[in-house]
Amino acid sequence: MSETTGASYAAAGVDIEAGDRAVELMKEWVKKTQRPEVLGGLGGFAGLFDASALKRYERPLLASATDGVGTKVDLARRLGVYDTIGHDLVAMVMDDIVVCGAEPLFMTDYICVGKVHPERVAAIVKGIAEGCVLAGCALVGGETAEHPGLLGEDDFDVAGAGTGVVEADRLLGPDRIREGDAVIAMASSGLHSNGYSLVRHVLLERAGLSLDAHVEDFGRTLGEELLEPTKIYSLDCLALTRTTEVHAFSHVTGGGLAANLARVIPDTLHAVVDRSTWTPAPVFGLVGRTGDVERLELEKTLNMGVGMIAIVPQESADAALTTLADRGVDAWVAGEITARGAHTAGAALVGDHA
Repeated sequence: MSETTGASYAAAGVDIEAGDRAVELMKEWVKKTQRPEVLGGLGGFAGLFDASALKRYERPLLASATDGVGTKVDLARRLGVYDTIGHDLVAMVMDDIVVCGAEPLFMTDYICVGKVHPERVAAIVKGIAEGCVLAGCALVGGETAEHPGLLGEDDFDVAGAGTGVVEADRLLGPDRIREGDAVIAMASSGLHSNGYSLVRHVLLERAGLSLDAHVEDFGRTLGEELLEPTKIYSLDCLALTRTTEVHAFSHVTGGGLAANLARVIPDTLHAVVDRSTWTPAPVFGLVGRTGDVERLELEKTLNMGVGMIAIVPQESADAALTTLADRGVDAWVAGEITARGAHTAGAALVGDHA
């Protein structure tokens, strides 16, 4: 009589033991992100945050955001580098939250893989935890999902959600902006986490460049340049709000500088940014030249060297620059807020790069 084998989760491709091993490996990194308000440890069904800490606020407003890293994860997979992509994830979420002046409080993550390789998952979480430390928030929980048959064994994706808090009367945004305000640009660390579908298409698919190739202008390999983590500005922005008057922030992500800046400009005003105030890093020029990409297409896809914008009163510009310089942030006055003309709205870039 022949013996039959029943179906099982393992036979379907899901390795529960590997998942448990990944959790054990990531615990030490998650612990490094803890804030006093966090209750419990890793492994519960929900992360707990003591909301009584918000009693010091007169009228606390909770700010939330969610995001992913996009096709940059494909480069991490190709290069076998998994411990930087988490910085990108935290930046994409928490730098959106700080735009309204909110202090980042906590974050959760979602990691989806074709097959659980415990060390890889732990490396991804390590990057997320390090990013949370840089943003000043706690990593209170997350989920690792194994999707065999849907994703290849080495494929993965990441997403996250975060929460912050701001006092109602300190909420930043369009209502605070005034004509004559200075537009302060903060340098990006590179491409950050947007436009990688264009970058991959131009550099890898069309030009056939190797990720391992050394690029003289970069002083490192193409892969190392493309995987450079997104700068996390959260604590720098909060420091700015404590040392000087700030009217608004704008996180430069998908859509480019002009489109994201326009999101915080009131209908009655216009932001003018002068390209001649900075020189984009060489990677932006490489993408443009290699793909014969028009400037306007580059500018609406990539950050072109500016990752965050602060709008401050003109008389506060010097103080703002001093604060940022003291924190090691490369920043400069890149433009100003003007009255809206008959045919202007939002934000515009003028001039040519230095």
